[in-house]
Amino acid sequence: MSRLRLGVNIDHVATIRNARGAAYPDPMRAAELAIGAGADGITAHLREDRRHISDADIEALAVITRKRGQPLNFEMAVTQEMETIALRHLPHAACLVPERREEVTTEGGLDVAGGHNVIAPVVRRLVDAGIRVSCFVDAVPEQVAAAKSVGAQVVELTTGFYCDAVRDRSPEAPALLERLRVTAREAHRLGLEVHAGHGIDYETVKAVAAIPELAELNIGHFLIGEAIFVGLVPAIQRMRVLMDEARVGLAA
Repeated sequence: MSRLRLGVNIDHVATIRNARGAAYPDPMRAAELAIGAGADGITAHLREDRRHISDADIEALAVITRKRGQPLNFEMAVTQEMETIALRHLPHAACLVPERREEVTTEGGLDVAGGHNVIAPVVRRLVDAGIRVSCFVDAVPEQVAAAKSVGAQVVELTTGFYCDAVRDRSPEAPALLERLRVTAREAHRLGLEVHAGHGIDYETVKAVAAIPELAELNIGHFLIGEAIFVGLVPAIQRMRVLMDEARVGLAA
């Protein structure tokens, strides 16, 4: 079995920077440190309201990741503005996500089934430009099937509901984990590469990483928060160790 990749989301370095309107902390420095610490790629979400990552950040990240030979995963809403930006910078991957201006963070997955006629042409144009397209979806087989039907090569399953349930000590946590497992198997059966992310921390990462169909985890908010106490490099390295431990014993 191939090594489970770790994508590090650096959005919230920009959140801290923007709180003071300063030039620091610099998300580009965070990207460099993350790559040096063993990250397999950098993820950044350019929101409509630019609450954290900026257009200049995306431009700089595109340069840095190409220079370092690492993929940039550009999280984007399905809008004409974001499509234009993606086609300008040509990141390795574009992950289509839902976005509401009033939300604190992404709340659940993209309704690909309900938005098929809008999403499919965007996916086609991005794929034609050489961008690997992912849809961020809830762990629901219907949404996975819809992602396949619009032409996405990847699905990223949202782990937020499971991770919240674990932290809340909810009895629903095992069922939510099983839903992730079942949906990952179905996505793999359909020929999609399977990723997962949202809300993952040290407590929840092993159970998620042990799902054999997963190829990549994308983790951000927890790592940036943990970095306040231990530093970004040790935080990422610890996450990497836990991911690797979770894969031990899985069938090749």
